[in-house]
Amino acid sequence: MDDDDEPLEDETQDETETEVALQSSDDMLYCEAEASPTVEKEKPTWEDSETDLEIEDTEKSFTTGQKELYLEACKIVDVVPVSYFLRNIEEPYMNLNHHGLGPLGTKAIAVALVSNTAIIGLELEDNRIMKEGVLSLVEMLHENYYLQELNISTNDLGLEGAKIISDFLQKNISSLWKLKLSGNNFKEESAALLCQALSSNYRIKKLDLSHNEFSDKGGELLGQMLGINVGLESLDLSWNHFHIQGAVALCSGLRSNVTLKKLNLSMNGFGNEGAQALGEVFRLNSCLTHVDVSSNNISNDGASKLSRGLESNETLQVLKLFLNPISMDGAVLLILAIKRNPKSVMEELDISNVLVTEQFTKILDGVYAAHPQLEVLYDTVKSLSGKKQAISLRIRPMKLIQSYADQHKIKLVDFFRSLSPARRMEMPVGEFRKALLQQNKVPMDRNQVKDLIKKLEETKGMVNFSSLL
Repeated sequence: MDDDDEPLEDETQDETETEVALQSSDDMLYCEAEASPTVEKEKPTWEDSETDLEIEDTEKSFTTGQKELYLEACKIVDVVPVSYFLRNIEEPYMNLNHHGLGPLGTKAIAVALVSNTAIIGLELEDNRIMKEGVLSLVEMLHENYYLQELNISTNDLGLEGAKIISDFLQKNISSLWKLKLSGNNFKEESAALLCQALSSNYRIKKLDLSHNEFSDKGGELLGQMLGINVGLESLDLSWNHFHIQGAVALCSGLRSNVTLKKLNLSMNGFGNEGAQALGEVFRLNSCLTHVDVSSNNISNDGASKLSRGLESNETLQVLKLFLNPISMDGAVLLILAIKRNPKSVMEELDISNVLVTEQFTKILDGVYAAHPQLEVLYDTVKSLSGKKQAISLRIRPMKLIQSYADQHKIKLVDFFRSLSPARRMEMPVGEFRKALLQQNKVPMDRNQVKDLIKKLEETKGMVNFSSLL
């Protein structure tokens, strides 16, 4: 719990006290403090539940404010109220990470959220919420249709937690679309449960399963799920234990997947065989836009296999290969594959640990000519790159553009908006880079464009011009 979460003094009870009872293990946590008293919802039963809390005085529960409801719940389960929660109960995002809530503190939070319509994002990472806490949250989600994002990472939920979450996901009943389950000690048995649920779940769009203990069997199960899932758009599987067998099985499902756009597989053990399977995914999949396979023991042989897929891929925009044992020879294979593909939309290739020579940069200039939206991150001898960059940045690009704007009596922001076909206030980085390099009003080189992107505070792949207003 944070230092500012001081215990709150008990309030004087009314003459007619609210009747509160801890329900039996077959009842659901159900708080009748909803917005409309005329709507009655069926109470699903949960086995082995010891977390159920019901406030039975219906008339009072509808008039009790959410803060009072939370304080009352804290009294019942005997936990100290979290002052941060009370202060921010009407804000859209609630960050209670690292508050030491435990299962009972989580239960009190869940009671207050049953009727809450303000909070759409809830962060509960590292709170030791355990099985009972997850159960309270799931029961709350049966009633709350406003919460859209939930982070319950690093709570050591294990198999029991995975079972509760999987049962809930199979129902497809909440508005939840973003779920973070990182670092919860999920193993192969948990993978089986989660994959079974995700095979039919179509509501979860963004899922984080990083820092768990899925290995080859988990890769097989996840591959089967991805072959039929029609909801996931972003999946983080970094820092697991996938090796060759699991990598190949996972990629088998990715070939036919039609919704997943972003996939993080960094810090696993794909090796060159896994890279070969991923290269086949690049050849057949027409949906993936971002793939991260950093630190996967992929060498030049694996880079060669990946390059074959890049020669025909028309959707991939970002490929991260950082911290793989690839040399300049492997890097050349990758960039030439992009050059040979006239339909490539690659915007970023991260091989930033690969030390290259001037020969590589000359080859890359030819690639850039064919694909001006592309940026390749690599390592180079400082004396070579530093001198080039220093020369190109002697005249700052923003100063050049301001000069042009003054001369033509236009606003600075209007110059940047003119780069967008729809004259919008933001652009994808790749499109922005390509537009700047191809426009002839204020000629500039790639180093100057890179400097501009930094100045315009690029976030989530977009460059925003609002700071120029």
